[in-house]
Amino acid sequence: MNRIKSLFLLLLFLAGTSFNAQVKATKTIAPKEQFITDLLLKMTVEEKLGQLNLPTSGDITTGQANSSNVAKDIQDGKVGGLFNIKSVEKIREVQKIAVEKSRLKIPLLFGMDVIHGYETTFPIPLGLSSTWNMELIERSAQIAAKEASADGINWTFSPMVDISRDPRWGRVSEGSGEDPYLGSQIAKAMVNGYQGKDLSLNTTILSCVKHFALYGAPEGGRDYNTVDMSRIRMYNEYFPPYKAAVDAGVGSVMASFNEVDGIPATANKWLMTEVLRNQWKFNGFVVTDYTAVQEMMEHGIGDFQTVSALALKAGIEMDMVSGGFLNTLKKSLDEGKVTMEQIDHAVRLILGAKYDLGLFQDPYRYCDVKRSKTDIFTKEHRAEARKTAAESLVLLKNDNQLLPLKKSGTIAVIGPLGNNAVNMPGTWSVATKHQNAVTLTNGMQELLGKQATVLYAKGSNLMHDAAYEERATMFGKTLNRDSRTKEELLAEALKIANQSDVIVAAIGESSEMAGESSSRTNLEIPDAQKELLDALLQTGKPVVLVLFTGRPLVLVEEYQKVAAILNVWFPGTEAGYAITDVLFGDENPSGKLTATFPRSVGQIPVYYSFKNTGRPLTNTEGKFVKFLTNYIDERNEPLFPFGYGLSYTTFSYANLKVSQPKMASSDKLQVSIDVTNSGQFDGKEVVQLYIRDLVGSVTRPVKELKGFQKVLIKKGEIKTVTFELTIDDLKFYNSELEWVAEPGTFEVFVGTDSTVSQKISFELIN
Repeated sequence: MNRIKSLFLLLLFLAGTSFNAQVKATKTIAPKEQFITDLLLKMTVEEKLGQLNLPTSGDITTGQANSSNVAKDIQDGKVGGLFNIKSVEKIREVQKIAVEKSRLKIPLLFGMDVIHGYETTFPIPLGLSSTWNMELIERSAQIAAKEASADGINWTFSPMVDISRDPRWGRVSEGSGEDPYLGSQIAKAMVNGYQGKDLSLNTTILSCVKHFALYGAPEGGRDYNTVDMSRIRMYNEYFPPYKAAVDAGVGSVMASFNEVDGIPATANKWLMTEVLRNQWKFNGFVVTDYTAVQEMMEHGIGDFQTVSALALKAGIEMDMVSGGFLNTLKKSLDEGKVTMEQIDHAVRLILGAKYDLGLFQDPYRYCDVKRSKTDIFTKEHRAEARKTAAESLVLLKNDNQLLPLKKSGTIAVIGPLGNNAVNMPGTWSVATKHQNAVTLTNGMQELLGKQATVLYAKGSNLMHDAAYEERATMFGKTLNRDSRTKEELLAEALKIANQSDVIVAAIGESSEMAGESSSRTNLEIPDAQKELLDALLQTGKPVVLVLFTGRPLVLVEEYQKVAAILNVWFPGTEAGYAITDVLFGDENPSGKLTATFPRSVGQIPVYYSFKNTGRPLTNTEGKFVKFLTNYIDERNEPLFPFGYGLSYTTFSYANLKVSQPKMASSDKLQVSIDVTNSGQFDGKEVVQLYIRDLVGSVTRPVKELKGFQKVLIKKGEIKTVTFELTIDDLKFYNSELEWVAEPGTFEVFVGTDSTVSQKISFELIN
């Protein structure tokens, strides 16, 4: 009995110890505003400026955080956060310095470019957008947040929502394409996925929408370049995705590098305060992009102290890497160039984000080593990534139903992208373990097993120019340039091509040909690969072009010559499995383009929602007509329009209806259409709804996307798809920048892509 009693007391003691430890880790603190106010009163000016400082530490060796360069600054209260440190062990060590060795024990933010997944990597954002599946997109962000948070990260610099209509710009790969409506839906889905409904949960992370504003419209498609556009275009076409993210509750915003109205965004008070704070009621904090404060000196608007003060006064709260806030604002304060009120306001917002993340209650809530071993690159996450990647692939051509391929015979995979793991995740995959990515050849061999023989040859280098290839394969994304002559490479490829029943040509861009500072003037497939493709076509064997790309390319020649083209973007870590799933019919392709593919670079910018001139070209036969809006040497139409994408099955549309011919401002108009799957496969179709406002006080686009639904329709099935239009769907910003809907006639188009001609009209009445 005494032994039982002793055991019982021991268990009580251990339970109490565990409970006390938990209470100690997650302490009870004052309500947010009171807590922050009390903390501000304790802070010196230097400590306040430290909270506004976001330096980079470089990687830190586990066990040596205290001896790192940034450790003393953290201990002295001169750091508000760090970014791109990977691993929970390292982050815990650094956080320990902040909360145990600094005077006020303020925890740090830990950010990372978690752009399209963490170690489980999803398709590049342009590919993700091509799913048109908001549930999958939100889920991809949830998984990214779960994995990143398990590894110590509590803040991501995502989503990038910059509208872009210029594929010369490399960062088109990181966005959601050309359309503000679709971009807005994706912005909301990503923010909701990252942040969830409770930021204090240790599986959610703070989101940062970027790059505010207009970063996707640089002159000449050159990264960081000047942007110059009217405010009516800003509000109607480029601002909506940023505002959608704010409306979804995004916790932070990143300022863009470019100038707006002649003032760099980082110092643009109209953008950061008038639009973001006053008009949109944003209540989070704004961070600069990398070294953007000091870069304003090159813009020519002042010295280091001046530009730092300008940024703070414009509405910037955190300075990434430049150190301008930390090192110059005290002097500006003493000289009366900034006020303590401005500094306190900025600090309050940074502390508020940390409070919302629960870091003051438990600074180690994101430092659970057990989660880092169970929640990252899991079987379940990889299955989601594979499914999402399959839905992102866009079938551009499929003459004579060459696809899907049969799971038999001999298949030749030929091309420099066909068996290269490190390029599969795509650009901005900083947390990915690239060796874990599945190549097309390996995925195909594994999934087909003994059913078919899969052979591989590289066939060519990325391009003939070795220096260009080096620039296009940075950050370890090498294609292992082959030292053999082009003739030797081609001979090897033709040897296996002639042994095969079908050729899968895995060619296109390398992953780092797109992304930051990767602007291009020639948007064709690189020369060496074009020559390889021509040689493969000359064998007379069926050729499927599996196109890897981070942007819309010019594919006129390929479209004329190749029977089947599958655009796979950069599909992520599960690339080889997802591509194989689609090539062999286990998944029916359902991706649709979110960015127009031009016929030539000279057409750029080219997008579906253009406005008519007074002399529009109405024919679509490519015939030149003098004194109308067209080219003397090229058609007006793109090669592939916005919303385009084929399926292994066929869909037909009929019986377009509206619920009423007239609509008052308080009404909800129902639009319905019957969609029939008349082919031989079950398939998903993205049913797209566009409107046209026929007469306005300002000119209106020929079409605007206002709704879409991705629906599964079994072969032989007819589904009635219904949309609901409200007054907000008909509104736009007029010449006074007022958000209005004007009475008059509207046309409604519903169909498979933006070239849809089936339409019906209704009238908006007062």
